[in-house]
Amino acid sequence: MENFRLKVFRTVAAEMSFRKAAEVLHLSQPAVSQQVRALEEEAGARLFDRAGGEGHGTQIALTEAGRVLLGYAERAATVMTEAQKALAALNDGVTGELRLGASTTVAQYLLPRILGAFLRQYPQVKLSMVSGNTEEIVEAVAEEKVALGIIEGPAMRREVKTERMVKDEMVLVVSPNHAWAARRGRWITPEELTKVPLLMRERGSGSRRVVERALRKAGISLRLLQVAMELDSTEAILSGVEAELGVGFVSRWALGKSLRLGAVKVVRVAGLEVVREFSFARLAGGELTAAAASFQRFAAGVVAAGSANEGDK
Repeated sequence: MENFRLKVFRTVAAEMSFRKAAEVLHLSQPAVSQQVRALEEEAGARLFDRAGGEGHGTQIALTEAGRVLLGYAERAATVMTEAQKALAALNDGVTGELRLGASTTVAQYLLPRILGAFLRQYPQVKLSMVSGNTEEIVEAVAEEKVALGIIEGPAMRREVKTERMVKDEMVLVVSPNHAWAARRGRWITPEELTKVPLLMRERGSGSRRVVERALRKAGISLRLLQVAMELDSTEAILSGVEAELGVGFVSRWALGKSLRLGAVKVVRVAGLEVVREFSFARLAGGELTAAAASFQRFAAGVVAAGSANEGDK
């Protein structure tokens, strides 16, 4: 929105070189010179002192008139930037790039229902996403590789701030052919849990941290568990359970399809409750971009509306 001649003038003044300004603006050097001469004619004053012309090795300096105009040009550029923001605000002000990071369960089971709807409402946002375990996403937030993360465990880093997104419950699932699946009420004792092969998420996973913390709270020693495999995703645990390789804890958000198909059964452990929160993670002390802040509000609204129904599955 800024006057183009003023933009060229400001760039030449910043670079103190017609050649470098041409490179920055992706113009030819004669085109830059032409814009500056036209502005000088319009202003009625020379804006640059040119020693030896405007060639490759030319030394240039702002004249007194150039210094005066530069101050106004910079103020004009600031005002036009503010105008763009104000106009964008009329359309919710949500534009630009948004880099998200999401831990594995969130990326696979929770975000797909959110991303499409968000982009339909905010089509001018260019969105990209990386996924990994909670530890990896927290690191990406801390190193500013992503603007906003969604994690499934504690952040464990002081420079990363978290805000609740939605409550989740981790439940124990078994194959339909497992003896526990036929048990009335499907309740087992903590001691029984220590006598079967257990499929667990890898170390660094927020899911694993939450499960281990709940087991300790219930008085179940981690040393007594028979961890048969460490797997890198919820889908891998579900596949392992279906193949009767063991039993495992997974998020209720991940169970819709498996329960509908009868591929797994949920079993309760007496005295054990594994609850957690999916959380937004952001750099402490920093401000979210308009796109990131809008996504956080949008996603929180979607899961709040759907969490009650999801929890009943």
